[in-house]
Amino acid sequence: MRILIIEDELGILNFLTQGLQEEGFVVDHATEGAKGLEKATTKSFDLILLDWMLPQISGLEICTKIRETNKTIPIIFLTAKDTIQETIEGLKAGANDYIKKPFSFDELLERIKVHFRAEKSSDILEVGTIKIDVLKHKVYVEEKEVVLTQREYELLVYLIKNKGRVCSRTEIIERVWNIYFEYDTGVIDVFMNSIRKKLNIDKNNDWIKTVRGVGFIVQE
Repeated sequence: MRILIIEDELGILNFLTQGLQEEGFVVDHATEGAKGLEKATTKSFDLILLDWMLPQISGLEICTKIRETNKTIPIIFLTAKDTIQETIEGLKAGANDYIKKPFSFDELLERIKVHFRAEKSSDILEVGTIKIDVLKHKVYVEEKEVVLTQREYELLVYLIKNKGRVCSRTEIIERVWNIYFEYDTGVIDVFMNSIRKKLNIDKNNDWIKTVRGVGFIVQE
């Protein structure tokens, strides 16, 4: 699981980074609002820890902008603000949770786990005529089962989970193939061609679109 921390207080940032890495998470970070927003909207993460008061762009603005392109990623505000009105502002901006500084790392960790459990609880993924039963590990097109290889299945699930967002070839290699070094991403196109053929995808029902020179996006 990959977590992005956007926090300008280095003591808190280092404390969180060390603690989360010890729990097995992959952690990236930014100490400025603009850099944090860039990472949040161009890279793939499973959860974002977001400070409210940041240089350049506030956490509230960042949260709002993230929600313009990513409706599902869990966002937890880390902040000293604690009035009811401020809490409402954060939730309206798209935050999933809110934890007041100073906080216990154990409490934060449990909140993170709750959001990951909630994400995993979505048993059915759908786009167009494609339906995936995650628990049964089965793929259907118009209620007819389609057999995919393990890698094809993982690639399709990843793209549908990120529906509405362009997934770059580099990101896919890292997140689906678990390869974090230079690698020929052309292999992804081979798998995509196979998936399209098996799912009988053509120009009339092209739910998975190629973004030339970048990657792929799933859209209704």
